[in-house]
Amino acid sequence: MASGLIALLDDVAAIAKLAAATVDDVAAASAKAGTKAAGVVIDDAAVTPGYVVGLTPDRELPIIGKITLGSLRNKLLILLPAALLMSTFAPWLLTPLLMIGGSYLCFEAAEKLWEALTGHGGDADLHVATTDPVTLEHEQVTGAIRTDFILSGEIMAIALAEVAEQSTINQGLILAIVAVVITVGVYGAVALIVKMDDIGLHLIRQGGRINQLVGNLLVSGMTRLLAILSVVGTAAMAWVGGGIVLHGMEQSGLASLPHALHHFAELVGHAVPLAETVLSWLAGAVLSGIFGVLLGAAIVAIHHAVIYVRRAGLAVEPQPPV
Repeated sequence: MASGLIALLDDVAAIAKLAAATVDDVAAASAKAGTKAAGVVIDDAAVTPGYVVGLTPDRELPIIGKITLGSLRNKLLILLPAALLMSTFAPWLLTPLLMIGGSYLCFEAAEKLWEALTGHGGDADLHVATTDPVTLEHEQVTGAIRTDFILSGEIMAIALAEVAEQSTINQGLILAIVAVVITVGVYGAVALIVKMDDIGLHLIRQGGRINQLVGNLLVSGMTRLLAILSVVGTAAMAWVGGGIVLHGMEQSGLASLPHALHHFAELVGHAVPLAETVLSWLAGAVLSGIFGVLLGAAIVAIHHAVIYVRRAGLAVEPQPPV
């Protein structure tokens, strides 16, 4: 009887160790997968504050709350099951989908650069000024959730690629953890950003030299922070998108360019042995970003050419029948 109890306790201990190891594996893999998706996360955090522009301050947090719920639905109810099905039945689809998503990120980065250089994109401000608040709020939330779906799809695909060797159950747990942590982290940061000026005004009204100093810094820093986030988000999109496409090319047998860029990045690192790792990574990131911008520019040119042709076709009056 005693030996049977000891054997049972040994089994329970072994199961507990296995469960603990599994939890550790899931936590480590979740952190790694989330880190790989950091570039897309930065862009998500940079893009979202723009969706509360033109709306009253009391509606900012409720709108971010709606977008957060929409983002969780995107990730947990649509993208997570789709990712697990693809991993089980069509794992070969992952690389092409990642390359398509990476190309889209490159396109978005190049489009933002084009708008910054040419001054286009002001139509959105005019639309905000001429739309009633209820309709504007609905449009902003819908647009944000639609954009989030694309970015969330890329985040989940990147995370899935990092845990492809895990079991299906572990994949599901890891992707769910990544989805929740990233969503809460991104939109929590967005909520803080969009309310930063209100916090600053509250401190100014409280009085006191320190309160007023901090309050003025928060109010004046809001615009600068959004501008910095926009630049960082654009750079992150080009870097991540370019890196994803280059990695996909390497896996698809088109390895000449990725290998050449990797070799050049290593040469840059070898030039300064004391900072070899950092310089190699930085050179690789810059080269991936340049490649991403060039690829995105090509896609933008094709996109604008298609729009021009369509508009030209619509402008042609149909000839009356003879």
